[in-house]
Amino acid sequence: MMKVLTFGEMMLRLKPPTSNRILQTTAFEATYGGAEANVAVSLALQGDTAAYLTKLPDNLLGEAALGTLRKYGVETQAILRGGPRLGIYFFEKGASVRGTNVVYDRAGSSLATSTADEYDWAKVFEGVDYFYFSGITPAISKDLQQAVLAACAYCQTHNITVACDMNYRGKMWTPEAAQAFSQQVMPYVNIVLAHDEDFISSFGIQAFDGDMTRGIEQKASFKAGMQEVAKRYPNCHTVASVLRDIHSVEDSQWSALLLRDGQFYESPVYQMHVFEGVAGGDAFGAGLMHGFLNNLEPQEQINYAIAASVLKLTISGDLNLVSEAEIRNVMGNGAAMNR
Repeated sequence: MMKVLTFGEMMLRLKPPTSNRILQTTAFEATYGGAEANVAVSLALQGDTAAYLTKLPDNLLGEAALGTLRKYGVETQAILRGGPRLGIYFFEKGASVRGTNVVYDRAGSSLATSTADEYDWAKVFEGVDYFYFSGITPAISKDLQQAVLAACAYCQTHNITVACDMNYRGKMWTPEAAQAFSQQVMPYVNIVLAHDEDFISSFGIQAFDGDMTRGIEQKASFKAGMQEVAKRYPNCHTVASVLRDIHSVEDSQWSALLLRDGQFYESPVYQMHVFEGVAGGDAFGAGLMHGFLNNLEPQEQINYAIAASVLKLTISGDLNLVSEAEIRNVMGNGAAMNR
């Protein structure tokens, strides 16, 4: 069976109950997640072989995070232990016209203070066929930028496919820094995910005008942006993107595009009433990778990925706690949900 290794930071997520604001809450719901951990859990729950690499503190919070991964079937042998603390993020769920908000408390975390020479890539990549990371990981520190580059270089010389979700985070670095890193890493990348502002922030490509109420209408410019990425980086055989029309926190339409080996494929459009709008992109990435791991045809692959993504919007927490059968059920019923 093919195996995916994902690499990134796992954090403690603290959320006020219901849609309370951080300013008013007296309690927080504690769960664990993080972009690449979310992908690994999703893949494991879909029946794929997924391993995760990070660094966790050698304390009870580190144990709880590790236990979450193991509970859902993720391989954790590569995870490093040590360092000062687990990163935290506070998640404030929005409502109606008040958007969702995230406050990071991750400076000085175990992963952020890890050094590039801590990672034995020859050992880490034993038995691995795909390597997956997001733009969040290199945004954490210069050492992690070097670690990601070293990992990708190893993959290139050992026939391991590299996938990257650009996942730009303006609270973590600038477009200039993101673009500088992209220019270094993209020659190694075979599969790239880019959504919304990722194109301009990570590549300097104008594919989206920033109006989240009409993303799907901009399909032509998204396609042009995807083609430009593929043109700049010939090693990249697949570019995928989620397109959204977001009218409020709860109400939106979702669809996706796939450019694979020069051919475009389009998913259905889902009319969504969103329960919690977090980690939909990670669920999409896991769905896309499931397609590669199981040799799905491109049209089925993009339909599967967007179905996985919209299912995540119905679930609280970072993790997409659904099976392949549940995703396929949404695919089968998708026509009834489309506009």
